[in-house]
Amino acid sequence: MKNVLVTGGTGFIGSNLAIALLQEGCNVRILRRPNSDLRAIGTADVEHRFGDVRDPDSLGRAMRGCDTVFHTAAIVSYWRKERERMYDTNITGTRNVVAACMEAGIQKLVHTSSVAAIGSSEQGAWADETNSFTWEPNDAGYRISKHRAEQEVLRGVKSGLSAVMVNPSVVLGPRDIHFNGGQIVRDIYKRRLFFYVDGGMSIVYVDDVVRGHIAAARRGRTGERYILCGENLQIRDVFRITAEVVGGIVPKRKLPVSVVRTVAGLAEIIAIVTNRKPWLTRELVARAGTSYHFSCAKAQRELGYTVTPFRVAVEKTFAWYKDNKFLS
Repeated sequence: MKNVLVTGGTGFIGSNLAIALLQEGCNVRILRRPNSDLRAIGTADVEHRFGDVRDPDSLGRAMRGCDTVFHTAAIVSYWRKERERMYDTNITGTRNVVAACMEAGIQKLVHTSSVAAIGSSEQGAWADETNSFTWEPNDAGYRISKHRAEQEVLRGVKSGLSAVMVNPSVVLGPRDIHFNGGQIVRDIYKRRLFFYVDGGMSIVYVDDVVRGHIAAARRGRTGERYILCGENLQIRDVFRITAEVVGGIVPKRKLPVSVVRTVAGLAEIIAIVTNRKPWLTRELVARAGTSYHFSCAKAQRELGYTVTPFRVAVEKTFAWYKDNKFLS
C-alpha cells in the first residue's frame, strides 16, 4: 500500500483517514467535488482530484497509478426526501467504484460500510458480522442503501476483486464539521438535551475507525466485513458521560418512545411546510427503545483492532470543537 485514493476525502472519516495515511508514508490522493467543504482536510499534503462517485470517468482518472482505494464517500440521511440522491451516491456510486477498481487493476479496495447494514440481534445480545439484514420492513432508507452497497462490493469480489468491508458504528471525533456523531456533544453542551429514552447504542472514536481501515487494507480477508465499534452503552449513560465532560445537564427524565415518535412525525410535517431538513425523523427513531449493540471481536482478532473508552472520545472531540471554535 503506497499510492492511495480516498473517495470522500473531505468528509469526516475520509479526512481523518487521508491524514493518517500520510503519516504512514503513503502518497495520498482524494476524490472530491469542486465545491467540497475543505475545512476537515485543511492544508493536508494530499493530491486533489475533482470528480464524483456517480461519474465513472472521473473515478477511472482518479485511480490511475493507485494500488489501494478507500471508498468512504456516502450520504447519511434518514429523511425520505433525500432518499433518491442518497441511493444514487451510496448504491450506484459504490457500483461505479467497484467497476473502476477492476478496470484499473486496484490491488485492494476497502469499502466503508456501516453497522446500519447489519441486522439486529435479540434484545440484549450483541450483533456481529453474521447477523442477517433485518431492516427492510422498517423502510429504513440509509440502512437499505448501505446493505445494497455491500452487495455491490460482494459482486465485485465474485468477479475477482480483492475487497474488504468495514462497518463502523456511530462515529465521534475531530473533523466532524457537520456534527454527525458530534451532534450529541453539541446538543448537550448547549443544554438542548436534558432527557433520555430507553435503548442503547455503540459510539466509536474516529481514530479507532481509521486504524481499522488501514489494518483492513493490510490484513483484512477478501470478501469479509469487520465491525468497528466502540463501547456498548445505554443512551442514558451516553448522555450522562457527555454532560459530565462538556458541562451539560445530566439527563434524569425519561421520555416515552411513543412521544419521541410523535415528535419525529411533527418534525417531518414542519420540514415540509418550511422546506428545511427535519432535526428528527420517523426513520431515525424506527427502533427507538431497543439496545442496538455490537461485537468487534472479529476485528480485534484479525486486525488487531482496539477500542478507545467513550469518555476519552468525548474529551478529545470536545477539545477539538472548542479549539477550532465550532461551539461558539
